[in-house]
Order: sequence, then structure tokens, then C-alpha cells
Amino acid sequence: DLATLAASVDQIPNLIEDHRAAYQERKDIESAVREAKRASSLIVKEKLVAEAESLALSESWKTTSERLKVLLDEWKAAPRLDKTTDTELWKRFSSSRNKFDKRRRTHFAALESVQHEVAAKKEEIVKQAEALATSKEWLPTANKFKSLMDAWKASGRGKASVDAKLWARFKAAQDQFFAAKNADLDKRQVTMAANLAKREELIVKFEEILPITDLQSAKKNFRALMEQWQKIGMTERSKRAALDTRLSRVEDELHTLTEEQNRRTDPTAIARANDVVQGLIDAIAGYEAQAAKAEAAGNAAKAKTAREAAEARKVWLAEAQKGLADFRG
Repeated sequence: DLATLAASVDQIPNLIEDHRAAYQERKDIESAVREAKRASSLIVKEKLVAEAESLALSESWKTTSERLKVLLDEWKAAPRLDKTTDTELWKRFSSSRNKFDKRRRTHFAALESVQHEVAAKKEEIVKQAEALATSKEWLPTANKFKSLMDAWKASGRGKASVDAKLWARFKAAQDQFFAAKNADLDKRQVTMAANLAKREELIVKFEEILPITDLQSAKKNFRALMEQWQKIGMTERSKRAALDTRLSRVEDELHTLTEEQNRRTDPTAIARANDVVQGLIDAIAGYEAQAAKAEAAGNAAKAKTAREAAEARKVWLAEAQKGLADFRG
């Protein structure tokens, strides 16, 4: 009815006022929530910016790149701020990322240049190694491989995948050479052992020449044995040394006796020995004649001096005649 309607109309201002208060309260709450979210987002983005700036000079290229990607994703997920604040923080964040990226690109460009240089050096080393793989000059080539290994180490680190391929080639060449060298050594060890046995058997025959009673026969026997000795192949050096020492004793004795024989049969030496003997005989005769003449003249002192000179030369003569007898055998 009209009375009820009038009463309802009268309540409208009060209802409007009540709703206005609720609306304002809701707006205030929403504003507070937005401000809280903004404050939280500001804290998050400032932390992201601070961490990005702390990583700008990092040299941990891989881990830092991965971390900056995570930070970027977190930035994108964070609520937006007012344009001015968001723009300022983004400039700092982006600048740090760009600074790191520029340093990383510069680093890897320089690294790539170094790696190309290292690869070129190692390629040359590998080529030299491969050229030596079939060499049969064992000792010189082994030394060359050692030098190549030193050069490899000194050339530095290259790209891992390239280094691995080059090293595989180098190692294959080195293994091929040393496998052949070791196989040859094993073969030579067997041969050298057999040669050592031959020399040990022969050295006994050399030593049977001593003591020497017939020089010519001994020399002939020695020459025949030496021909056999020289035909024997390589013997291990450390084990041959003792045999060579034993052989030298026989050689030295032959040399000494040969020198002595040559001295005794030297015509010039024999002639000199004869001259000495004859000279002493003549001197003795002369002094004895002087002594006889002095005695006849009654000069006893002069006669005594002459006799003493003659006696002294007789002693010398005996030694000279003994030496001459040695020449005559």
C-alpha cells in the first residue's frame, strides 16, 4: 500500500549511505592490497636487480648465464609496478645482463681464437707423430716422441672435442711406434741372449791362449778366434763389458810380448848394442894398456887409476853383453 511504499522510499537515503560506506571500505581494502602487492613486487624486483648487478662481473660463464635466465623469468613473473619505477629498475636489470653478456661474448671470442691457435699447433704435432709411427730408428725416434709430448703439453688447452680427436691420433701414432719398438726389443733380447752364450763360450778359448809359450802360434790362434768373435751379433752392453775386459787381458799380453819380440829383433837396436859392447871392449883394452905402460914407467898411481877404470868398464861390459844376448834370443 501507499504507506508501506512511502516508508520504503524514506529508507532509500539510509540504504544508499550504508552501501556507500561498504563500497568505500571495499575500495580502501583493495587499495591496501594493491599497495601491499606493489611493495612486495618492489622488494622482489629490487632483489632481482641487486643480484643481477652482483653478477655483472662474474667469470663463471655457464652458471651465471643460467642464473640470469632464472632471474629474468622471475622478473617477468613479478607484478608490474608503476611505469616510472618499473622502467628505472628494468634499466638497471637489463644493463647488468647486457654487461655480463658482452663480457661473455668477448671472452669466448678470445677463447675461440686461442683454441684455433692451439688446434693448429697440435695438428702439426700430430702430423709429425704420424710421420714417425713407422720409423725403425728406435732411440732417436723415441726421443723425438718425448719432445713432441713436451710440445703438446706446452701448447695449452684447446676445445675439448677437438683436443680429444687430436689426442686420439697422437696416441695412436705413439702406440704404433712403441709397440713395434717393444716387439723388436723382445726379438733382439732372444738374439742377444744367444749371442752372449756364444761369446761366453769363445772367451774361454781366448783365455786358454795364456800363458803364451809360442808367440807366433798364440797370435795365429788369437786371430782365428777374433774372426769368430767379430761375426757374433749384438750383445747386451752391460753383460758384454765383463767379457771385453777378459778379452783385453789376452790382447794386452800378446801386445806386450810382440813389442818385446820386435825390440829384440830390431836391426838398429842390435847394431847399437853391438857398438856398445865393442866400445867397452876397446875401452877396457885401452885402459889396461895405459896401466901396463904406467907400471913400466914406475907410475903406480896412474897405473892404479887406469886399472880401476878398466874394471869398472868390465862390469858395464857384462851388462851390455847380457843385453845383446837377449836380442839374440
